[in-house]
Amino acid sequence: MALPQAWLQPRYRKNAYLFIYYLIQFCGHSWILTNMTARFFSFGKDSVVDTFYAIGLVMQLCQSISLLELLHIYVGIESNHLLPRFLQKKVTGGFGTDELTERIIILFVVITSQEEVQEKYVVCVLFIFWNLLDMVRYTYSMLSVIGISYAVLTWLSQTLWMPIYPLCVLAEGMYFTYSHLYSERRDVLGVFPIPKKKM
Repeated sequence: MALPQAWLQPRYRKNAYLFIYYLIQFCGHSWILTNMTARFFSFGKDSVVDTFYAIGLVMQLCQSISLLELLHIYVGIESNHLLPRFLQKKVTGGFGTDELTERIIILFVVITSQEEVQEKYVVCVLFIFWNLLDMVRYTYSMLSVIGISYAVLTWLSQTLWMPIYPLCVLAEGMYFTYSHLYSERRDVLGVFPIPKKKM
């Protein structure tokens, strides 16, 4: 069965690609949030401690794929300015914020490099906030590409970031504080090692 000629036009191919991209991102972020929720109900507080070990790889994959959004702008698939999007990524329609550069630095440089801090509750909180924002954002973007609009989803995508974004900044600040304290402690203990007791 041959595809209709309309699907061969560049506009439809672009929309099909964006729909698949948003669908993949939505599936990844919803898997992370569902996995975190199921682990919490199964293991309780113990699941929070090993959040990074359980879902860190998928989170890194989703954040790496989100770098494609910069390529989308550069190639012309999405209409936006490249530098502002790199520094502060805007949601389709110009609302909502989550900083792409900040997430990449926090996830790949800070969290991945310090195993002592990966077990802190703040990592779980950050992942919950990031995934909530991205699930709503990618659902809205995916449906808007094919021309479907729901009032509740539009309202959520335009307002959900308002309470969550300050909480993300607070959680990131707490994470950097933990990270700084652990690195200072490691430096001090490296200079002044604690003597071992003889038995």
